Amino acid sequence: MAITQQRWDAVRVALPQAGARFADLVTGAPDPATAVTADWDITQTAAHVGYIALLYTTMVRGTGEPLRLPGLAEPIAQARTDSIAAMNALAFEEYRERDPVRLSENLRADIDEILRESADLDPEKPVPWLGGSLVPVAGVLAHLLNELLIHGLDIARAVGVSWPIRSADEALFLELFLIGMTRNGVGTLLDDAVPSPRRIAVEFRSAYTEPVVMALQHGHVTVEEPDGASDVRLLFDPAVLVPMMFGRIGKLRAVLTRGVVIRGPRPWLLRKFLKTVRMP
Repeated sequence: MAITQQRWDAVRVALPQAGARFADLVTGAPDPATAVTADWDITQTAAHVGYIALLYTTMVRGTGEPLRLPGLAEPIAQARTDSIAAMNALAFEEYRERDPVRLSENLRADIDEILRESADLDPEKPVPWLGGSLVPVAGVLAHLLNELLIHGLDIARAVGVSWPIRSADEALFLELFLIGMTRNGVGTLLDDAVPSPRRIAVEFRSAYTEPVVMALQHGHVTVEEPDGASDVRLLFDPAVLVPMMFGRIGKLRAVLTRGVVIRGPRPWLLRKFLKTVRMP
């Protein structure tokens, strides 16, 4: 699944648009101390997205240069899905900005820098990400885009405003980041997961993405072409599936609204698949 020029152009347009929406949401919130999750308020949520953007200003080049938050270099290299919460706690100590206006200004500037630094790069070039995984340059941008969308949704819900998520934008996260990383190697990210000795193949189909199969066995996940022999077939809207994977939409609601339709000869295996291939 090659990264097309259309997909590369799309993520480069969607990222600054989402960044501007997110920045306006943060600065427009009546009380930045409003709780967003059980652990974070609006300011902390904005800081979380902010330090990811700052890290990506150098990570996107894939040249191994020092990170702008040097204390995170070792935790990033050794990351696993179950250790990301601890890494986030350390990142809050490294990235100390908490003023909503300055957080928003920094975010806009860092996104601009990411776009400049990546403009002449091959969008398929694999660059080191967490836990020794390799993500295409385009996938780095798509990951930050999704962070803005998911955490923007958190803040919008907390302050009671609308936060539309475009299916085409979440399709970029799935194809450029998730599938792109799986193709290049997930490193140690899944090392804490309980391995499944049985091969589980899940076919993903939507109106916004190319059909693809993700196959899991013994803790290793691969990307394959559909051959009609998958255990599970998912028909989905990316704007429902991705928030569901991050726990922002309940699985039952996703199924009842038909944002996710589960088919195939062994649909019960999807639960075991998602226990390993999961989002932090």
